[in-house]
Amino acid sequence: MSAGQPPIDSPQISRLTPVLGPGHTFRSVTDKISSIVLTRPISYGWFVGFAITFGFTAMMTIAIAWLFTKGVGIWGIDIPVGWGFAIVNFVWWIGIGHAGTLISAILYLLNQKWRTSINRFAEAMTLFAVACAGIFPLIHTGRPWMAFYLFPYPATMGLWPQFRSPLIWDVFAVSTYGTVSLIFWFVGLIPDLATLRDRATTKAKQIIYGMLAMGWRGSVRHWHRYQSAYLLLAGLATPLVVSVHTVVSFDFAIAIVPGWHTTIFPPYFVAGAIYSGFAMVLSIAIPLRKAYGLEDYITMRHLDNMAKVMLATGEIVAYGYFFEFFMSQYSGDKFDMYLFRMLFHGPYAHFYYALILCNVLLPQLLWSYKIRHNVPILFLMSLVINIGMWLERFVIVVISLTRDFTPSAWGRYQATFWDWATLLGTIGFFIMLVFLFVRVLPAISITEMRELVAETSEAAAD
Repeated sequence: MSAGQPPIDSPQISRLTPVLGPGHTFRSVTDKISSIVLTRPISYGWFVGFAITFGFTAMMTIAIAWLFTKGVGIWGIDIPVGWGFAIVNFVWWIGIGHAGTLISAILYLLNQKWRTSINRFAEAMTLFAVACAGIFPLIHTGRPWMAFYLFPYPATMGLWPQFRSPLIWDVFAVSTYGTVSLIFWFVGLIPDLATLRDRATTKAKQIIYGMLAMGWRGSVRHWHRYQSAYLLLAGLATPLVVSVHTVVSFDFAIAIVPGWHTTIFPPYFVAGAIYSGFAMVLSIAIPLRKAYGLEDYITMRHLDNMAKVMLATGEIVAYGYFFEFFMSQYSGDKFDMYLFRMLFHGPYAHFYYALILCNVLLPQLLWSYKIRHNVPILFLMSLVINIGMWLERFVIVVISLTRDFTPSAWGRYQATFWDWATLLGTIGFFIMLVFLFVRVLPAISITEMRELVAETSEAAAD
């Protein structure tokens, strides 16, 4: 331990040490995090992982090119199931992006110190998830070159977008969410980019990080403006956590399709988004801390808190499942009642039972302290929840459309190879972006970790 560092067992800092891990100074924090980007050699495992994910990204590119060549007929959609994997994946990816904004903005406003080690890559995860989600509105029509019909320009054909449609609301909600999240993420990066600029070992890195740092000198004026801007952006980003997935849920709730037309969808979708988002943060944090030796920075307290948030939002989601069933029976609506019989006994029943297993039954294990502190099991649980939340979107989108009001409008949906290639390709694209991110930018905020060291030292001095 360096001189002046408070003793590890000091009672004044017992509240703070689980957040950071013992024995850290400004220099040790800066050296450890910046070395991953500047001096650490790229491992063989990184190259293998990047090559695999790049291969899946190439598969997605081929699938999209084939879609533009042949049209949406290569997918499994038909009449009456006009929405398939494209909308399922869109809603799933938008949900995954919610945890980053929640961790960064809301926990920052609530002064929760345990967010410090995970907010940076959680914010990056938000941007990558929104990038994956943004692919599907562009391609789900199969004819993106006709998208100009959606813009309100004075066309001689008299075609104007319907601004009362939630599909138009989606455009504004998601684009606003992505823009604010990007600015919030970049503003938080500026002091760290200056640190990388000052420690860069090559001229090219000095120039690149110097340009991105935007002339940051660490003066009092810079810090004042930085903190004011960061607080303002956190306040702007906070309502987006609720508003964005609420608007996405309106795509379904405003329709009169049985199983969709329900008022519980907005809070139910928001809770499910946070649920899947925190599961994805765990899916990234656990391998990241292992691969780069960051156990002192991403501690068991972080994993435990995220598991608790998952458990809480999982209970809200389970309540939503129960309330959907209860209201369909209580209302006496024969169409809704029949739809729930389809869930339990229809051709897609196995999807619904797998959904209940992944999202309701298995997460109850998180009540156990031992499970929450068993890292491999927690990682598997996060993967299970992500699969379960994708199944939930599949059940909502597909099963409701397969049984309309009249038997003449009934049909079946069967995903094709190109559906699966697009889904797996976006997953590969997402992971590929994560691989690139951890090598070119600090995955943990150097600035905020230094602040945590300072607070720990001040608590010990008091």
